[in-house]
Amino acid sequence: MSTLLLIDDDVELCELLVNWLTQEGFQVSACHDGGSARRNLASHTPDAVVLDVMLPDGSGLELLKQLRNDHPELPVLMLSARGEPLDRILGLELGADDYLAKPCDPRELTARLRAVLRRSLPPSAPSQLELGDLCFSLARGVVMIGDHEVILTLSESRLLETLLRQPGEPVDKQELAQLALGRKLTLYDRSLDMHVSNLRKKLGPHPDGRPRIVALRSRGYYYCA
Repeated sequence: MSTLLLIDDDVELCELLVNWLTQEGFQVSACHDGGSARRNLASHTPDAVVLDVMLPDGSGLELLKQLRNDHPELPVLMLSARGEPLDRILGLELGADDYLAKPCDPRELTARLRAVLRRSLPPSAPSQLELGDLCFSLARGVVMIGDHEVILTLSESRLLETLLRQPGEPVDKQELAQLALGRKLTLYDRSLDMHVSNLRKKLGPHPDGRPRIVALRSRGYYYCA
């Protein structure tokens, strides 16, 4: 049974989601502010976190930054009552694995959570991918570029793995989103582009200055070997 931590100051909504998600087979704990969430996370790491952008004692985005430092591979799905594009962009830039605007359909939330959790499952045996100066541990979600260690989020790990398995060959955006994010892109959905942008920044260019990940208009992305 997957464990979830729901962090939202809307007590009534939390009660509804806890009841729904429990019926769907999850074990759910709820916190209504950042302080109690931090204490909960210090004593127990769940399988995934559902985090509201607006909390009574601070920004959920600030808590997301701390989560990414302390638990880089922990799946995090952001919620926001405002649903503003800037909120989505900031959340994805800070490492959220997915994003939903409130009010959301509990069925969609459940489907998104299951997709994120499926992507978080470790491979059946420790393995790694090597290409040039880059060595990617699939089991740990860690990249070594020379002596430099780069820690990736879950979504970034899936993106890189997909691209590394067929270097030099473009992967269509919809196919890449399905493989790496567990869902198809909707109209005006920039989430895949934001994850790729974050991944590019972390990896940096090749020693000769060439970009590691290249975008092809209308064709998707590929890893430049």
